[in-house]
Amino acid sequence: MAKQEEYKFAADTSDYVLALSGSEASTAQKEKLSKVAHIVSLVFIYLFLVAMGIIIIFPFYWMIITSLKEGKEIQQMQQTFFPQVIRWENYTEAFKRLDFGTLLRNTLLVGILSTLGTLFTTIFAAYAFARLNFKGRNLVFAFLLGSMMIPGEMMVISNYISVSRLGWTSSSNTVGNFAAMIVPFWVSIFYIYLLRQNFKQIPNELYLAAKVDGKSDWEFLWKVMVPLAMPTLTTIFILKLMGAWNSYVWPNLIASGNRNIFLITNGLRETFSTADNPNDYGAQMAATVVVTVPLLLLFIFFRKYIMRGVGRAGIKG
Repeated sequence: MAKQEEYKFAADTSDYVLALSGSEASTAQKEKLSKVAHIVSLVFIYLFLVAMGIIIIFPFYWMIITSLKEGKEIQQMQQTFFPQVIRWENYTEAFKRLDFGTLLRNTLLVGILSTLGTLFTTIFAAYAFARLNFKGRNLVFAFLLGSMMIPGEMMVISNYISVSRLGWTSSSNTVGNFAAMIVPFWVSIFYIYLLRQNFKQIPNELYLAAKVDGKSDWEFLWKVMVPLAMPTLTTIFILKLMGAWNSYVWPNLIASGNRNIFLITNGLRETFSTADNPNDYGAQMAATVVVTVPLLLLFIFFRKYIMRGVGRAGIKG
């Protein structure tokens, strides 16, 4: 009787071992399939990123090789992906004909002043919408956000009428011309929204503590809120400066042929006559490469600050 029970116990134990072995095999198989699926997903992700990287980099590559081509090669129907004859003279011609000193001075003047003005208006407006309690605050802010749906091109006529009534469009009024390129763009609803979201993340306890210490709203703004929001302010500074560097339509409308107040984008368009000289295509593209390099370097060195500023503003509504 004892032997039968011993045999039965042994049989039950073997069945348990076999069942355990089957469970381990199933778990190992699932882990293997999971690893394979993870590898396949990574392959697809990296292939997608490589494809998107090529799409983004290709225009820059085309700009560089075009700046080294002859005019006849640029105009031919069958385009080449590498210059048949490398023409370094395009860069020499670009520096010779394009007044980089004057254009750079005008662009930096307009860019820096418009950026500083935008920072001040953005700080004051964002602080008012984030911290001050007044009637109609949410309604006014909603109205401003709604105005972002209006294309900027629709405001060109009204802005031009305003600056012309102030006498800023006269060709003899150089200071007024620069003011017309700077002042109308001191307000940006998007930057106000971005900074307001950052200000709303700052705990209200800091404001109450500042009030207990006898600090005014002005001191609390500049000594507490602005330092804490510095990543977002850095992002606004960089993006606004890049936008001023790339602006073309409005400065061209204000300059109206006055080369002394041309910005760098207007100089690129007006200096070279591609209709009369085919080689001007290459020289113009060479000048474009030179103008693009500062923006590219600015983005490369400050991309962390841009991403950090945008990320901080999007954490809390």
